[in-house]
Amino acid sequence: MSAGPRLALPWRILVVSAGAALVWLSLKALLDRDYDRTTHAVGAVLTTVLVVPLVVVARRLLDRRPWAGLGLPSLREGWRRLLLGMACWLVPAGVGFVLCLGLGWVEISVRTSVGDVLRVAALLVVLVFLKEALPEELIFRGYLQRNLATRLPAWQAVVGQAVLFTVFGFLVGAARSVDRLALFFVFALLLGAFRAATGDIWAGIGFHVAFQTVAQLFGDVGAVFDVVGSDVLGVVAMGAIPFSVSWIVVRHLYRHHLDWRAGAPEPVR
Repeated sequence: MSAGPRLALPWRILVVSAGAALVWLSLKALLDRDYDRTTHAVGAVLTTVLVVPLVVVARRLLDRRPWAGLGLPSLREGWRRLLLGMACWLVPAGVGFVLCLGLGWVEISVRTSVGDVLRVAALLVVLVFLKEALPEELIFRGYLQRNLATRLPAWQAVVGQAVLFTVFGFLVGAARSVDRLALFFVFALLLGAFRAATGDIWAGIGFHVAFQTVAQLFGDVGAVFDVVGSDVLGVVAMGAIPFSVSWIVVRHLYRHHLDWRAGAPEPVR
């Protein structure tokens, strides 16, 4: 696709950010009912079905730049980074779970059979991928961070998309308390670091899938575990430990070619 006149950057950011909020708010209004798996599945499919065309149209008509710049190569190219992102959360989170259980901070009991737990976990992986990980990474770390990085140093682009993601969380009702706003911001900073370090969004998708799947599995959505001390589990095992370790891993693995002060000029073709 050749370059040509296009909407100014602030307007492109505003249009896509508003479009994302509109998608989530519309689906929330449409599917606002007591939780059940069918509603969750419908919402997940519709989220991806609506978000992917939104980004495609924005990239083609607003950016007038190639899709490749958004950092979503084929899974054949990105599967290693997908697994890296998943491992960055799962391994230290596993250590955190053992620590919390071993110190008696948390008690976990299974409500159902192991087979049911595995079936629910497998289903949640798919639903999280479709409802949160793919669409949110494509919009915020793919489209918005990429656009910001064409004008700003990498660290400012990461912070900028994190602010936008936090505002989005507030607008759609997912982050209305101080602790939730802080979680959204820190989570987005880490995902943005994955994007800046690896050059695409697959590691962020993997990290996102792992975190959200386990959080939902041990929460009300999964409904297969009873957890005493869920706040401690969330802060220590699901948050502080895996987030800190992942940041260390990113800095170590990509220390030789990650320049936080550099921009990322957009290819025209």
